[in-house]
Amino acid sequence: MISSASSSNYLDTDTLNRDREVDLYIHRSQFPALEIKNRTYFNYGGQGVICADALDSITKNFHHIESLGCFSSAAGAWMMSEYDQTKAVIAEQLQVSPITITLTENTTIGCNIALWAVNWQQGDRLLLSDCEHPGIIACAVQIQKRFGVEIDYFPLSSTHNASVEGKDSESVVELLVKHLQPTTRMVMLSHICWNTGQVVPLKAIAKACHAQNVFVAIDAAQSAGVIPLALVDSEVDFYAFTAHKWWCAPLGLGALYIRSEIFDQIEPVFVGWRGLTNGLPIPQWRQDGAKFEVASSTYPLYEALRIAIAHANNWGTQPARYQRICNLSQVLWHKLNELPHIHCVRQVPPESGLVSFQINRELAKSAIAQKSHALISKHFEAEDQIFIRALADPNCLRASVHYLTSLADIDQLVARLASLAS
Repeated sequence: MISSASSSNYLDTDTLNRDREVDLYIHRSQFPALEIKNRTYFNYGGQGVICADALDSITKNFHHIESLGCFSSAAGAWMMSEYDQTKAVIAEQLQVSPITITLTENTTIGCNIALWAVNWQQGDRLLLSDCEHPGIIACAVQIQKRFGVEIDYFPLSSTHNASVEGKDSESVVELLVKHLQPTTRMVMLSHICWNTGQVVPLKAIAKACHAQNVFVAIDAAQSAGVIPLALVDSEVDFYAFTAHKWWCAPLGLGALYIRSEIFDQIEPVFVGWRGLTNGLPIPQWRQDGAKFEVASSTYPLYEALRIAIAHANNWGTQPARYQRICNLSQVLWHKLNELPHIHCVRQVPPESGLVSFQINRELAKSAIAQKSHALISKHFEAEDQIFIRALADPNCLRASVHYLTSLADIDQLVARLASLAS
């Protein structure tokens, strides 16, 4: 399903420069946020930057609805056309049928749908990794309170130096399986860990879980738009993601893939007209991803998502963009490892766009280096126009490296971090 960039595929900066750097600068000129002088952006894992054509489409489409007449038949038909086109584009990126796609607003809503769709019974167990986002943990706790479900955690963090390939990936699967119980109903974990950038072997995990009749739900906030995906082949049951991170679409757009084989085993969380047929007096569910949708959405944003995906595809295929992301992440990782006062959280070359690292205050002598990672992040943004995120667990800084990232961006970040030693 993926073609991971291992250390043997590492490209030096000269090779990367020869390959695509000139093309990249032409492509980047279409993104207003990247044209701001001296700005260096490493927060794609939080929110991507939007191209000018996508921004323009938002205003155009709101005006278009007004011109058709709000709540007119013509406006309704236009909205449904946008809806259908957007599902088709998302499905094409994931290599699945559009009927398996539920449109949402963000990753967390998709994860909530997956978690609440199970017919939980008291004594059932839910297995999470210890690297999941707080929003997922909070949802799991509410399910525990409501249904008497037990929550288990397996220590994925203990494997963060494992690679997605070979025996290292087998150790991740073996560790997960050891924590499955006879009453475990679902496993939920991230495809790419949001705090370390570790990639987990989805297909092997899904096979192991399905052998014990356990649902597999995936938080894909950091993987959709990064890793080439063929979700049918992965065999996961749920795959929830957002479009505003690595796909560089507007906020408020996301989706959930649901494996067709489990469709009749799960029920909607919230209910609205989009999930229903016109059957009366007892409403009937639609037999596609709309079953889990509710009501009106911000349809004028949908074209911006399609434009964002098209812009990325115009630069290069998803495998090509993933290879560049991994190559650039490895360039950054190698440069960081050359700085004595910087400690990379993972000691293996990155296989995603997330590179997390810590500053050793004993070796970094500057005044700013003595502050917390959160304050360093704020200082870099305010004083240096370097946008990078601070995380609490592990306590570190996280750089999100996109295919839009340039070698100059990396050099600027590394130079600023190097200056902390004096």
